[in-house]
Amino acid sequence: MAFSPTESKLISEKGHIHFLSHTTLEDIKADNYKIKSSLDMSSGAVIISVPMQSYKFDNATMQKHYNSPKFLDTKQFPKSKFKGTITNLSDVNFSKDGTYNATIEGNLTLHGITKPVTENATFKVSGSKITLDSKMKLTLADYKIAFENGKPSKNIAKTIDVTTKIEFTK
Repeated sequence: MAFSPTESKLISEKGHIHFLSHTTLEDIKADNYKIKSSLDMSSGAVIISVPMQSYKFDNATMQKHYNSPKFLDTKQFPKSKFKGTITNLSDVNFSKDGTYNATIEGNLTLHGITKPVTENATFKVSGSKITLDSKMKLTLADYKIAFENGKPSKNIAKTIDVTTKIEFTK
């Protein structure tokens, strides 16, 4: 029942995660619009579920490599999930239009590994819409995604930029 709505809990399928791996050799980027999220406005709980095979790349070869067992192995690890809580919930007023800075602490599970993360986010409240924006740096080796040699070790950044935008409707 992780995604069942209540009066204070909002469910969204309107989200976008973009990642960028930047190196001097090439930029690798992908987008995912298939995420599912929930926001509990009373407790500050945030859950984001990401189907890993839904990332889309401009280059079909990158797409194939990303899903393969040597990289993200999306057949064995089909989802990543973030479960966290807004630690400064009293600073965020979900019933008043405005932009609010928030800190979200929780656990990110990716590639079968769960690690604690703390990230800054912005909540923008505009009428019945609440938009969550977040940018984080993700160190691939923390999730046992590491390339010691060969082309991937030079073409894939050790740390990637992950941008998340989710729109909730009250």
